[in-house]
Amino acid sequence: MENNIEINPADKVKPYKQQESGKKQQVAEMFNNISHRYDFLNHFLSLGIDILWRKKAVRLIKPFAPKNMLDIATGTGDFAIECLSLNPNKIIGIDISDGMLDVGRQKLKKKAINHKIELQHGDSEKINFADHSFDAITVAFGVRNFEHLELGLREMHRVLKPGGVAAILEFSKPSIFPLKQLYNFYFLKVLPSLGKKISNDAAAYTYLPESVQAFPDGQKMAAIIKSCGFNEVKIYTLTGGIASIYLSVKK
Repeated sequence: MENNIEINPADKVKPYKQQESGKKQQVAEMFNNISHRYDFLNHFLSLGIDILWRKKAVRLIKPFAPKNMLDIATGTGDFAIECLSLNPNKIIGIDISDGMLDVGRQKLKKKAINHKIELQHGDSEKINFADHSFDAITVAFGVRNFEHLELGLREMHRVLKPGGVAAILEFSKPSIFPLKQLYNFYFLKVLPSLGKKISNDAAAYTYLPESVQAFPDGQKMAAIIKSCGFNEVKIYTLTGGIASIYLSVKK
């Protein structure tokens, strides 16, 4: 334990192994490096399935009718944009990568929705908002990149209103034959090669499978979420277990 925060194996996985800087700094550098190609790579390498996953998460949030929302590790704002279908008053997205935020702001301006979504530089492990500020919190493929997973989850719990909902969309590991074998081949062999060629950052797409392999999923992840203050966690597996949505309400 470190300041009552459990250190998970994924917390130690970094993009640039030869550098001495911490994970948070390396993750910010990595996303700055690939920000100009991130949207294309994200949809191309997932065959567009990531779009369907976000839509599913938004449908799960819909019954809560949130008005003030926070999208953590917002990147270029894709999840925040999808959440506009919920008709909230305001969505704030935070991220540690200025490169990703710049791309996101250009996207919002082009779509003329920058009055509904505000993107800010922000640290998910030290969220710059008061307790009980938001009706809903979302994060897609971001908790895996936290330097301290539990610290980030506790911060999410802190700024969420009682009765508010948190939706975490994250990669998981399929266990069914032959999907497991096909997934591992694509994720460990094909994806790093394609990612390197398109983004010119080899570390970014070797870090991705390494961080997923080390990251807790399923009931292990649900138990960690509960340990950070959430009372109940519902797990929705997607595409045979390639990804999962963890939905939790703050009591």
